[in-house]
Amino acid sequence: MSDDVSHDDLKPDPEESTAESTNPHGLDRRTFIALSLGAVPAVSVATSTVLEAKAVAARPAPGSATIPVRLNVNGTGRRLRLDARTSLLDALREDLARAGTKKGCDHGQCGACTVLIDGRRVLSCLTLAATASGHRVTTVEGLAQGDRLHPVQAAFLKHDAFQCGYCTPGQIVSAVGLLAEGCPDDPAHIRECMSGNLCRCGAYPNIVAAVREAKGGKVS
Repeated sequence: MSDDVSHDDLKPDPEESTAESTNPHGLDRRTFIALSLGAVPAVSVATSTVLEAKAVAARPAPGSATIPVRLNVNGTGRRLRLDARTSLLDALREDLARAGTKKGCDHGQCGACTVLIDGRRVLSCLTLAATASGHRVTTVEGLAQGDRLHPVQAAFLKHDAFQCGYCTPGQIVSAVGLLAEGCPDDPAHIRECMSGNLCRCGAYPNIVAAVREAKGGKVS
């Protein structure tokens, strides 16, 4: 048996070579890869364009209709002209510099934006500023009397009922509203009545203790 192999036997089959280097659409491998890499920037540009469009859509349109709004915040009357879609939270923070009211989720789920309207707890991020016109709005800045803290504020300090403090204004305002609602002072009822206010730091036991003391209940 001969071990000689002709050079022709080592040459690749033209059909196999063609099959490996081209795809069904007739593009050779090098061209296909180049086109694929060229598509990456195009996808990035398209994604960026979509995000920019969403951001623009979220802003009030130029020349949007404004309406007169009269707000009574912490006993002080203010006249404003606002986009009809402005939330009470944004009006307080952006137009009246009441930054104590915090913007957390902006979807009515965390309670950080809680204020009182005519003594009733409301989520200001879900309340149109126009609907508060003619009503008494109380924010955390309006609870103290001069240098004298509201009993709830004093109780929160005494029981260290906070950690980072971001949710604390909403917690305090909600607790003030809770006092007027006649919620029982046992821990289970207080937790239920305060369940709309979230604390990511987990200071709930201290918050309950502070609310119980402010209500005049016995704190263990």
